[in-house]
Amino acid sequence: MSVFPDRDTVADKIAALQDADQAFLRLLFDTPSQDDALLEGLYLYLETASAAPFLNSLKLERTGEWIGNEAPARLQIRLMEAARSSQHPAFAAFRSGLSRSGGLERAYPKAAV
Repeated sequence: MSVFPDRDTVADKIAALQDADQAFLRLLFDTPSQDDALLEGLYLYLETASAAPFLNSLKLERTGEWIGNEAPARLQIRLMEAARSSQHPAFAAFRSGLSRSGGLERAYPKAAV
């Protein structure tokens, strides 16, 4: 039995990131039961980008920034873990955009001590 969406579908949607793809990803963000499929697709997208002959770091940064801005608080830590899971420049570019979005800081603000 296959699960929908599968990681290939999610990775394709992240790679394209057109209006329809963004709406699809927002729907996944709103469905907690789809978190694992979303993250598996993100890992596949980043692995594919790291294996590509040309590294489009600007696109990876923009993708990280968009995902960081759109993803709910429950996903922010897992997204950052995914971005930090490799030292490859593709992961670093995605991590840069994710950090720039400020999603993790919005989800977990610093304590006023």
